[in-house]
Amino acid sequence: MRTGVIARKVGMTRLFQEDGRHVPVTVLSLEDCQVVSHRTAETDGYFAVQLGAGEAKQKNVAKPQREHFAKAQVGLKKRVAEFRVESEDGLVPVGATISAEHFVAGQKVDITGHTQGKGFAGAMKRWGFGGLRATHGVSISHRSHGSTGNRQDPGRVFKGKKMAGHMGDRQRTQQNLEVVRTDADRGLIFVKGSVPGSKNGWLLVRDAVKLALPDDLPFPGAIIDTNAPAPQAEAPAVEEQQVDAVAAEEAAAPAEAPAEAPAETPAAEGDAPSSDENKEG
Repeated sequence: MRTGVIARKVGMTRLFQEDGRHVPVTVLSLEDCQVVSHRTAETDGYFAVQLGAGEAKQKNVAKPQREHFAKAQVGLKKRVAEFRVESEDGLVPVGATISAEHFVAGQKVDITGHTQGKGFAGAMKRWGFGGLRATHGVSISHRSHGSTGNRQDPGRVFKGKKMAGHMGDRQRTQQNLEVVRTDADRGLIFVKGSVPGSKNGWLLVRDAVKLALPDDLPFPGAIIDTNAPAPQAEAPAVEEQQVDAVAAEEAAAPAEAPAEAPAETPAAEGDAPSSDENKEG
């Protein structure tokens, strides 16, 4: 069992396959998804990874949470969630940033989010009621839900009765969604089909629990190394400049040395005989 990730829903688009078919996908963005803390069996009774995602303003974060993030040496996060892992081996180091390569193409995932809120809705829209008759005796109550009570016994309305009320904005999980593609450079995950929630909503993405996982999944997770790429990108350019400078000096030095040596040698040989002749004379 691996940890999941916290992603933000960007929207929907389509991707073209090699054979020309297009697949409708939902784009999920990983925005600084970092490990904030661990839950261990010794202190909490279970193993879990606490993740944080997004960038929050300081005024919107309580002081205890700010200290919690400062202890992990991570920025202020908008969304925090826990993901259970099976053992201590599944714990990702604190402060590590999870990459989009945490998932692979063709893998199945379960995505949890809050559905779009519809506000206060009537019984027909909320529950699919057929409504009352539109002819004799109904007057203007065609879309009402009808009678709701009972007789003197029990003399009340049972809990859970399907009536008008708040619709939507419920936590739902969409299972067995296929990962079509991942983009580690931009931190994007492309999932086939639709997912719960509206645009810019936060989602929890986990490995599918009902299906077998691929063998090539990174364990305990794919981590972005923020320090390694910079030196590797800059080092070759600096070395090439140094090599070019040394080569230029070596090319210039031999050209100057021979020019000075012949000039001095004939002068020395020519002066010696002339001085001897003067002395003899």
